[in-house]
Amino acid sequence: MTDLTDRRKLRMGMVGGGQGAFIGEVHRIAAAMDGWIELVCGAFSSSADRSKASGRSLLLPDDRVYGSYQEMIESESRLPEGERMDFISIVTPNNMHFGPAMMALEHGFHVVLEKPMAFNLEEARQLQQKVTETGCSLLLTHTYVGYPMVKEARHLVREGKLGAIRKIYVEYPQGWLSKLSEVTGNKQAAWRTDPQQSGQSGCMGDIGTHALHLAEYISGLRATRLCASLQTFVAGRKLDDDGSVLLQFDNGTSGVLMASQVAAGEENALKIRIYGENGGIEWNQQEPNTLLVKWLEQPTQVYRASAAYLSEEARAFCRTPAGHPEGYLEAFANLYRGLALSLQPWRNEGKAGPYDFPGVEDGVRGMAFLDCLLKSNESNDKWTDFTV
Repeated sequence: MTDLTDRRKLRMGMVGGGQGAFIGEVHRIAAAMDGWIELVCGAFSSSADRSKASGRSLLLPDDRVYGSYQEMIESESRLPEGERMDFISIVTPNNMHFGPAMMALEHGFHVVLEKPMAFNLEEARQLQQKVTETGCSLLLTHTYVGYPMVKEARHLVREGKLGAIRKIYVEYPQGWLSKLSEVTGNKQAAWRTDPQQSGQSGCMGDIGTHALHLAEYISGLRATRLCASLQTFVAGRKLDDDGSVLLQFDNGTSGVLMASQVAAGEENALKIRIYGENGGIEWNQQEPNTLLVKWLEQPTQVYRASAAYLSEEARAFCRTPAGHPEGYLEAFANLYRGLALSLQPWRNEGKAGPYDFPGVEDGVRGMAFLDCLLKSNESNDKWTDFTV
């Protein structure tokens, strides 16, 4: 593993995310936002020619643009410590997560990985074991926990301001798959609805895992049982495009999770409400700089990002003065900032924390959630135990 005590930028390699891809560019912008990370190499496509073309468009030298992730990891591991990449960012379809992640860990490279973490639960557990063996870091990009107001919501719950938590509602409606877009040349739709690339679940694997992670992250609770119903509304589609889940949490809290990609007219309307004995919170991803705090027999309060009254934890993740909107890219960048701080602790001098980020344990829970809800959907029993 490379020594990261020197005061320098972290060097990033990328698998996937070449020309025409969506999420690769998001990762590159987010990683570069603080000026702490630089892209030095990549295997941007399964096609060597497309990978080379993508590398040139990013102004990378030809000898650091590779035709496959295997070639990249092997070649980078042979470079001197002062030149080789420090970590790898994997932005491929789900079926291409495990191979490069496992190989990178085996060669001592840290990993950034899109969610869900793997193609199935067994792969996720193998990655967890390898992270433990190697001591390497794995960042799983559950982007929404990077928002400052999500940190504030978690702070209010942790401090007991809401009292004992009783109810959690989390919903994630999208409308972009309301038609059979996968047969019209839509690349994002094609792989997300293909069981060979996406895995055992479509909608729930893609966005339902985000909803569960957000609910557990803010509440500090863990789901222990669930009752799920999945649907495939669009004729000809091979995976679920809609689902509803009743949840029970480890302290007796009940919850409802809804995810849909056929909610016509919706964009990316992730929303969470959590209620305790004394009050509740409400956060909407499409208005991310606002947190509603609702009190029993008192007026609702409106908390805003970067305000002086926020907790130190939330303010540590704010990037602009109050009244200057922050959004998805900044939240994504907060995850990369957290990884950089964990790998180079000297960066934390004089800064507040903690700079937490989702890791391999979150990835295993996400895959176990998918396994459990599929079993529940196929069962005539009301409840299915959620075990990891």
